[in-house]
Amino acid sequence: MADVTFTNVHKVYDGKIKAVSDFNLKVSHGEFVVLVGPSGCGKSTSLRMVAGLEEITSGTIAIGDRVVNEVPPKDRDIAMVFQNYALYPHMTVFDNMAFGLKLRGFAKAEIRRRVQEAAEILGIRDLLERRPKALSGGQRQRVAVGRAIVRKPAVFLFDEPLSNLDAKLRVQMRVEINRLHKRLGTTMIYVTHDQIEAMTMGDRIVVMKDGWVQQVDSPLGLYDRPANMFVAGFIGTPPMNFFHGQVVQAAGGGPSFEEGSFTLELPKEWSAKVGPYLGKAVVLGLRPEDVGSAAAEQAANAPKIRATVEMTESMGSESYVHLNTGKHTFVSRMDAHRGLQRGQQAELTVLLHKTHLYDPATEKLII
Repeated sequence: MADVTFTNVHKVYDGKIKAVSDFNLKVSHGEFVVLVGPSGCGKSTSLRMVAGLEEITSGTIAIGDRVVNEVPPKDRDIAMVFQNYALYPHMTVFDNMAFGLKLRGFAKAEIRRRVQEAAEILGIRDLLERRPKALSGGQRQRVAVGRAIVRKPAVFLFDEPLSNLDAKLRVQMRVEINRLHKRLGTTMIYVTHDQIEAMTMGDRIVVMKDGWVQQVDSPLGLYDRPANMFVAGFIGTPPMNFFHGQVVQAAGGGPSFEEGSFTLELPKEWSAKVGPYLGKAVVLGLRPEDVGSAAAEQAANAPKIRATVEMTESMGSESYVHLNTGKHTFVSRMDAHRGLQRGQQAELTVLLHKTHLYDPATEKLII
């Protein structure tokens, strides 16, 4: 079983720069887990510690039942795919894919069988006699993946493998890597700064910031219930809107959110969790598709926000409409045919049950 387990893992550079702090995670056998976050959040460092390319300051990393802190990279039964492909320019595709197996003393027949099998899976059999300079970026990335496949490792590690590709190729390679995972059933850990890649590829996603794990959940779990304001703002395109206001007592006895230019009566069942914040500052989080969209406009007796249209971005079938309440700017994702114009006053319906409240001091989810 190729579980990968991080237990209280820390990485400190030069005795003072904390790259990873108290990282705890279990990646189950056959799972596809994505580490995502902005540059410098510690995701690549975490991956490199699994590979043995970075030393662990404290804590343990286990692959299966074996703690690998002191195990050399070549003996960890892992294969890594890098951002820059790392192909030997003077070798053919076949030799690049076969090189690691030759070093390990595999028989020629077995090497050829494995390379041919991987090339068939990746659709590069007709490229085996070419050299890297004769390949496109997407073809080079397939070769890099093929070089990892032939080793039949217990764990695949991907370090931002698609960031050098254009947008169309990135989409294509995302699909191919997902298909590869389903075919091989091997444990995969994938690092990216692109939240769209994370959402479309991972069984689970680990969101990181400043070396700390912010939340671990399924893509839908992260999107529907982000644990703090960082996750809420990082996951989703466009990101979640935030409105600063306070909780007040509504006329009907339940709680309300008061922004200054609008008031939203909150569900009465929220009273117990929101009660301690009466009269205090809170932040309301609202996804762009949950205000002014067709689904929102069809909701019966839903509250509305009045705002002025500042700008519209046409995305084809839908538009990102930027609005201003007088106190906050926000974005609504709506049907492109809604036809809102710059300077127009609009009343947009809010799907209240989709909103979240956050504590502005801790930035943690209240409800």
